[in-house]
Amino acid sequence: MQLSAVIGVLEDAYPPRLAEDWDSVGLVCGDPAADVTRVLACVDVTADVVDAALAAGAELIVAHHPLLLRGVDSVAASTPKGALIHRLISGGCALYTAHTNADRARGGVNDALAAALGLDVTGPIEYLDDAEPLDTWNVKVPPGQADAVLASAFAAGAGRVGDYSECAWWVEGAGQFLPGAGARPAIGRVGEVETVRETRLEFVAPRAARGAVLAGVRAAHPYEEPAFDVVELAHREREWGLGRIGTLPAPTPLREFAAAVAVALGAPVRAAGPAETVVRTVAVCGGAGDSLLHTVRRLPVDAYVTGDLRHHPVDEHLRAGGCAVVDAGHWATEFPWCGAVAQLLAPLLAVDVYAPPTDPFTIRAERH
Repeated sequence: MQLSAVIGVLEDAYPPRLAEDWDSVGLVCGDPAADVTRVLACVDVTADVVDAALAAGAELIVAHHPLLLRGVDSVAASTPKGALIHRLISGGCALYTAHTNADRARGGVNDALAAALGLDVTGPIEYLDDAEPLDTWNVKVPPGQADAVLASAFAAGAGRVGDYSECAWWVEGAGQFLPGAGARPAIGRVGEVETVRETRLEFVAPRAARGAVLAGVRAAHPYEEPAFDVVELAHREREWGLGRIGTLPAPTPLREFAAAVAVALGAPVRAAGPAETVVRTVAVCGGAGDSLLHTVRRLPVDAYVTGDLRHHPVDEHLRAGGCAVVDAGHWATEFPWCGAVAQLLAPLLAVDVYAPPTDPFTIRAERH
């Protein structure tokens, strides 16, 4: 396959638009028109990884961690990262990175981690649209006032869908009402059934703006009692976001669960929380996950598996009543994704996985 076609497969699986703004994902070096027959998947791009790729005849490395995440003004061969870039180019091997986009995408880093731990995944820790859950509004209004009601709702924050604004749908119909003795109808008379032509307006609005949108609709609507309904939208099925939540096949005490994580990931782990805690529901986040501790604390989970947890955030999490935590390290919680990349590309190309840990902490010392 041409490299450009391989990139197309990767970007269908891990869309670059899912990456954080600060991230650096995509093709780092290589000619999109070059042919690719063998790929090496890895977490980190190190000298040993480059050696292995060139020795195997790979024309492409697919890595999780960006080699050039921070801005650089030189890739001279005299610099550590520049030396790797020069070796890749001279060896005819391209480098492609999928980082936070692979963290968020379905079938990416966190689904691979959940699968390695035997979890039945039910959802993410954090949806991409969690900051702005939406309502759908349906408002009935006389045709001549439809524009005014929509304008007032839009001014209150309604009608935004992605990069589009002032989005709405409408249909003409008939409305019926019977004004009671205490009513002051804008149309019709007390005690007489009235049938009028009406426009049904439909639009979305952030749930947090519900009060403002209602005030806007009432302010512009000619009726004393506007007819409307509001429906809360469920989360979308795609592009779940960060982390995953899942259930174990059977309840397991924390001490045994931590040992099972160590076996599943082939890495030493440390855990915090009462050893007798029964673990049924688990949250996971590959890589460094203590930034999600506040979110995890509000979830109905028994344990959280991630890496790079720090002393004080964990201490504060437990003091606040948070779930047990299991730290399996940064590399170990992301490595299962390499197998997912191999599964994705294996029908098309020869794929190798670089299995030796590229965790920089290579010596484990214990007190006896």
